[in-house]
Amino acid sequence: MPRIIKLLATLLAILTFWNPMNSNAQEKTAGYGIVIHGGAGGEPDKWTEEYKKQRRDGLKAALDLGLTMLKEGKPGLDVVEQVVRVLEDDATFNAGRGCVLNEAGEHELDAAIMDGSNRACGAVASVRKTKHPISLARRVMTDTQHVLLIGSGADEFGQSLKLEQAGAEYFRTAKQIEAWEKWKKKIPDLTLHRPKAQGDEDEQLYLGTVGCVVLDAKGNLAAATSTGGLMGKRWGRVGDSPIIGAGTFADNATCAVSGTGVGEDFIRNNVASDIAARMRYGSKSLAESAKAVVQTVLPEDCGGVIAIDHRGNIVMEFNTPGMSRAAADSKGRYDVLLGKDN
Repeated sequence: MPRIIKLLATLLAILTFWNPMNSNAQEKTAGYGIVIHGGAGGEPDKWTEEYKKQRRDGLKAALDLGLTMLKEGKPGLDVVEQVVRVLEDDATFNAGRGCVLNEAGEHELDAAIMDGSNRACGAVASVRKTKHPISLARRVMTDTQHVLLIGSGADEFGQSLKLEQAGAEYFRTAKQIEAWEKWKKKIPDLTLHRPKAQGDEDEQLYLGTVGCVVLDAKGNLAAATSTGGLMGKRWGRVGDSPIIGAGTFADNATCAVSGTGVGEDFIRNNVASDIAARMRYGSKSLAESAKAVVQTVLPEDCGGVIAIDHRGNIVMEFNTPGMSRAAADSKGRYDVLLGKDN
């Protein structure tokens, strides 16, 4: 009899150890992590040292803010919003102040945010007056029954909320006006294709979309993306950044993703959702899923993604010569990178 009791006790211990509920609890206490991107495209090896420093400094400032907030136990949704706001204020990147200009030399801003705990999301496109489009996107999520607002209507909504506004002189920097004038000379037919650099790399033609994905201390995922779009865009063109499932996605069951690159291709291939679907239905890892989509589904030299899964695994996958990116987590990781190896 004692042997039977001992055997039952052993079996009970084994079942307790392998209990799926315990496994889920372990996943939820996997720590926290944050990943940031400042855009894919261009060849960092051809950039000036001063410009590379500006991009690294900008990424580091945003990363440090996000890491501090996570250490303090702040919700992931708050973290991604505040991190992206920092990048929107930094004219080194293509979001908010210093964004690229459209065909007419004007600015049009897009942004999206998503909560992985309940798939709540909000987005704006072709915004011209709201200083921080990412905060406007969040208010679309929290203060309306809608997901995406565009143009003057989105700005009107921001004004009704008394969100900070800014004029064209804030968004249109001298460097971007100069870059737009160079673009006009390089692309006389005003096509939508980004020019390939010949000889020296023209840094201002490769300013990148910004994004942030986070796993917070409570196990919740969040994603946010903000951009000025494509240099010389026409007819109210909108890319993937504000399209949920294309350039932005978050779901606690799988991962949070933010993309950067040629928006049309990200939309055609539903990139962010495809990565999550491969995990959910194909039982693939985040690394396997992101690599398959970026390296085999997207065209060559198209862009990249940052992503983090519900276990804290981090991925920064791209098929361009470089992608400005940074990552940190509760295990001590801290990286700020521009090219493939640095």
